[in-house]
Amino acid sequence: MQIIQKSQFNQPNAAPESASTPNNDALKLTHLQYLEAEAIFVLREVATEFERPVLLFSGGKDSIVVSHLARKAFFPGPVPFLLMHIDTGHNFPETKEYRDWWIKQIGAELIVRSVEDTIRQGRVKEERGPGASRNSLQSVTLLDAIREFRFDAAIGGARRDEEKARAKERFFSFRDELGQWDPRNQRPELWSLFNSRKEPGQHFRVFPISNWTEMDVWLYILQQKLEVPSLYFTRERVCVERAGVLLAASDSVGLKPGELPEARRVRFRTIGDMTCTGAVVSEASSVAEIIKDIAGASASERGTRADDQRSAAAMEDRKREGYF
Repeated sequence: MQIIQKSQFNQPNAAPESASTPNNDALKLTHLQYLEAEAIFVLREVATEFERPVLLFSGGKDSIVVSHLARKAFFPGPVPFLLMHIDTGHNFPETKEYRDWWIKQIGAELIVRSVEDTIRQGRVKEERGPGASRNSLQSVTLLDAIREFRFDAAIGGARRDEEKARAKERFFSFRDELGQWDPRNQRPELWSLFNSRKEPGQHFRVFPISNWTEMDVWLYILQQKLEVPSLYFTRERVCVERAGVLLAASDSVGLKPGELPEARRVRFRTIGDMTCTGAVVSEASSVAEIIKDIAGASASERGTRADDQRSAAAMEDRKREGYF
């Protein structure tokens, strides 16, 4: 496995003095220090307010940063949350390899739940034909796992800058007894006060890095010297172009008539299910070069996701059904 950037895991940097109260002395903090302090404050609130929280981990840059922040928030103690990965069965091999390596590095406990199991149980019906994806099926697997373990909070790495539906999220995002999200039924969050009141069967999704941007995430990865999966760095990969999206050719991505796989020098801005995660043409082979790439980018990172292009409200529709 190719891992880039050496990380200092044994002694993570201590959280800023104001991490428990992010508004104090804000002018003395740099931009990244403020975002870090805010996220650590949210994570500590989760540990205080909820009985059975879980940290959702995909192996992508955002969940890596959130799990690193959790480690800093409770250092020198262990991360007080279980980590959970919802495996579609169509994940990039590099992602799963990195996932297992990272969990060992941070000394966390990982739960894996499989979309394939959900399909076999008849809980969902798999899409067929070229262009089929299991991405939306993850919602059922996730909600089943939340009920199985009685989790009352699921921590994720979503950011408001990613997509218009995610821009509507609060730090503490309320979900009803069916695990559904209603953007009109969310609690006000004034002065960093979070309302975690819930009835049995209800839960919250919590997004500690809501106010971060893609650029902030990569600047933080560079600053903290975090290792990330090799998929983020450019190399020659066999791809197929479909509706303007470059998908990595694989057994999971069926070819349509007339489609021809072609070797391209690409990298991935997001990491998810292989059937809907598109690549971008790039020459960025380091974190510093990725930052330069992003600075000159005219499209959002979600523009490479085929699942977001199924309809104008694709993400919001999935979120209403319980998606991340």
